[in-house]
Amino acid sequence: MRDTTVPRATVDTAITVSHLDLGVTGGDLILDDVSFTLHPGRILALVGESGSGKTTAALACMNHLRSGLELRGGTVRLEEGASRFHRSAVDLLTLSEKKMRRLRGGTIAYVPQDPALSLNGSLRVGEQIHEVLRAHEFGRNAGERDARVAEVLSEVGLPGTREYQRRFPHELSGGQQQRIGIAMAFACRPAVIILDEPTTGLDVATQDLVLKTVYQLTTKHDVAGLYITHDLAVVAQVANDVAVMLHGQIVEHGPAERVLHRPEHPYTRTLLDAVPDMRGARDMGGGPAVSPEASVRAPWDRGRAAPGQAAASAPGTPPTTAGDDAAVPPDAPAPDGARPASDRAGAPEDPGSTAASLRGADRTSDDHSGSEDARAGDRASGEHEPAAGSTPAATTSADHPGTGAVVRARGAGGVVGAGGQDVPVVSVRNLRMAYGSAVILDGINLDLEAGQTTMLLGESGSGKTTLSRSVAGLNDGYTGEVLLDGEVLAPSTRRRSNEQRRRIQYVFQSPFSSLNPRRSIGDSLQVPLQMTGGMSRAQRREAVADALDAVRLGRSYIDRRPGELSGGERQRAAVARALVNAPSLLVCDEITSALDVSVQASVIELLRELQHERGLAMLFVTHNIALARHISHKLAVLEKGKLVDYGPTDTVLRHPEHDYTKALLRHVPTLEDAS
Repeated sequence: MRDTTVPRATVDTAITVSHLDLGVTGGDLILDDVSFTLHPGRILALVGESGSGKTTAALACMNHLRSGLELRGGTVRLEEGASRFHRSAVDLLTLSEKKMRRLRGGTIAYVPQDPALSLNGSLRVGEQIHEVLRAHEFGRNAGERDARVAEVLSEVGLPGTREYQRRFPHELSGGQQQRIGIAMAFACRPAVIILDEPTTGLDVATQDLVLKTVYQLTTKHDVAGLYITHDLAVVAQVANDVAVMLHGQIVEHGPAERVLHRPEHPYTRTLLDAVPDMRGARDMGGGPAVSPEASVRAPWDRGRAAPGQAAASAPGTPPTTAGDDAAVPPDAPAPDGARPASDRAGAPEDPGSTAASLRGADRTSDDHSGSEDARAGDRASGEHEPAAGSTPAATTSADHPGTGAVVRARGAGGVVGAGGQDVPVVSVRNLRMAYGSAVILDGINLDLEAGQTTMLLGESGSGKTTLSRSVAGLNDGYTGEVLLDGEVLAPSTRRRSNEQRRRIQYVFQSPFSSLNPRRSIGDSLQVPLQMTGGMSRAQRREAVADALDAVRLGRSYIDRRPGELSGGERQRAAVARALVNAPSLLVCDEITSALDVSVQASVIELLRELQHERGLAMLFVTHNIALARHISHKLAVLEKGKLVDYGPTDTVLRHPEHDYTKALLRHVPTLEDAS
């Protein structure tokens, strides 16, 4: 049996990667001369955009090469004393699959981005950790393994009780599932742990807990950590060292504090410029995005020019490009959240009791190119311009008896009603929803005005997506009212008119919820037009081409399929589908959560520009509070189905009234966390 006691404090280096070259079989290099070292008790963050090669490099540390790749040169050396199975140093790339299976999980552990990939839905979580221990012969008997299961659960901040161990994965929240995945990785006390974007999709409070857990376990147990991410604010919180990858090469490497605050490479500076700034001191995308989908490659791209590449203005200076790099027009106003603007405030009423955790109703299938979810739009752009000369009226929670949220000021609405008063594009009044005895939404009141964005914030399970889907008519079990230009809407899209469905469009977190993978982009974008009718096939194709132009993709994308597009391009195509009928309200549900920072910045810039041009009202659902000043005019904070804080972005961020809002703001990672 394996000896389970052993300090590794005397080992200076766990893994050394030297001059690693990997390429597509018979094709181009994917990794080009990659070198780095992993040290016990320290975390190296491998940073880069999608396609940069960071995950490929990390998996090479486990001698796991994806299908179609071949080793061209280099070594991945597990150093002497780092493993109980190899007392002397060994090149992992020379080991057989049988020998590697002993090392994976025992000596080198891996935590995937999606905990569902490592958890078996039919096994209780305690049994799954037991299985890892048995597979790697950890402990002398079942009693020792039982003790280790309880111990490792406690180490990741979860109860080690028998009752908790008997839970199934679906009975846990996303953050708890991720911590179970981390517990499985640390169960055998590995020498090296590889974490692949483990906090993507988690709310800020859960992310903060997961990051602290990872950092404490690696430092306490002298584990060498390799953390793969595109989120540089997360890097600042957890990493000791940073290696920045671009097109398969490491272009910058050094201590986290130096790389994040005094970057030497222009690509690193570009990535840092794209990180959202909570203070609003700078705009996102201070330099152009250098994402794989950019039409022009950066001048530091080792001379590999793309077709039609524009010349850089000066050596080392990123060129100005179209596409993802498109900037907001000079006359486009920044979101009011970036600076105080009382004349744009906007605030309504709010809630009043308790709510339980959100359940699976906030999910949608992947093959819904013709689903009701994404129907809506209005062919006449600018139909409802904000009323001129309107003056904001002050309002407090006293104006809405029985509610508990802190409500700031009411701003301009969308259209002028019959009595001359402002009418928001969409209003939500006393919205309530429950599943059995579990209250999901509790008396929500919101006003969504033309030309303004309301950001909906809250932890997982707070009711954000349930509320946004109710507005769009995708959850019809609510009570209360959703009004479009003052007219009450039926809860279900099936009972709403074509005109009403066209006016409210929904952009899902996953683009595949709007784009059929088996149909061309053009076919998917035509579906809303076909459902509303009144256009010939040629007219529909022209409208689709105009929508693709509006999101900076271009007409050449009409005949492509979603699988041929990058992540950022697919999300732009999903936005184009929502815009094809020129809606009055665009509901965006976590649409940037899985995007690289520069692609995220370009999507935010695109939405701001489209809002400026078309006067769109937007409801932006997210857990990324750092985006607030860059996209929103108002913030609405949900806690367990209640609206607890609501008002102008700058006011809520500077002077949060509710303790829950204050707690969320404390958990937001920033670049200043690096030290």
